[in-house]
Amino acid sequence: MEKNIASKEFEFHGGSLNGFLMCAIAIVLWATTVFSFVKGIICADNDQSCALWFITAVVLLIAAIICSCGFSMLEPNEAKVMTFFGKYVGTFRKNGFYWLNPFMSAKNVSLRARNLNAEPIKVNDKAGNPVLIGLVLVWRLKDTYKAIFDIDTDVSAAGQIGNAATARMNKFEHFVQVQSDSALRQVAGLYAYDDENPNSKEVTLRDGSEEVNEMLTQKLNERLEMAGLEVLEARINYLAYSPEIAAVMLRRQQAAAIITAREKIVDGAVSMVKMALDKLADEEIVELDEEKKAAMVSNLLVVLCADEPAQPVINSGTLNH
Repeated sequence: MEKNIASKEFEFHGGSLNGFLMCAIAIVLWATTVFSFVKGIICADNDQSCALWFITAVVLLIAAIICSCGFSMLEPNEAKVMTFFGKYVGTFRKNGFYWLNPFMSAKNVSLRARNLNAEPIKVNDKAGNPVLIGLVLVWRLKDTYKAIFDIDTDVSAAGQIGNAATARMNKFEHFVQVQSDSALRQVAGLYAYDDENPNSKEVTLRDGSEEVNEMLTQKLNERLEMAGLEVLEARINYLAYSPEIAAVMLRRQQAAAIITAREKIVDGAVSMVKMALDKLADEEIVELDEEKKAAMVSNLLVVLCADEPAQPVINSGTLNH
């Protein structure tokens, strides 16, 4: 995939005037146009020369129409991609009310951050296990030239300008969604869902969230660079085994948890038995031979490691030394 594509975007340096000033000028032009027509009619009724008045009225009418067609208003984080008979002449980003050359075409785009909550898709992890994984990401338009001219955003059927801008952003969102699915499949294939070895430091999808999210953001930006779009943040928000193997993996996780718990129980029981034998020997409470020690160790381990509570048995005899 092509990376670091040079940007052809630049700021619009064409004619832009204060919208309120041009609004006042347009009002004056319309008023003088009406006055010239009325004056010409009056002169014609009085058999006076009226050609100059009608010519002036036509010129003023054309000027008034031109002035009335160039008004534009931009809110923060909005832009207009300006073209003059098909040639890109810059991106207009000034906020406020302005008058622009009405012979230029303007395509409205939004530079605001947008969310995308992608539905979970089935992918294979590094070990080949099918998993369901979903993501949520925050993206925005960064390069207006690439976004408008390097990918297909034809919205000619949208009709009105407002609907065209919305339809154009919807096309961008669809592009991001398709590329996010592709990047998610690629990143999921680099990591295992979970590590069977609890002592391993290998990054997994389940516990390596920060590294996985950074990798996902990087892969998405590489894919969206060509379209002038940028991912600000991407995070996995859903992760589960696919239904066909979920039950088997659940039993495996339960078995691993039981083994880990048993290991801790045995370690604790051995420590307690050793402490009991040392305590008996140090305080000379009772003297045990090797056979009695073995029996005592066996009994204590059974009591400490058993799942069920021990049943006490009273020994009414004596220990033979």
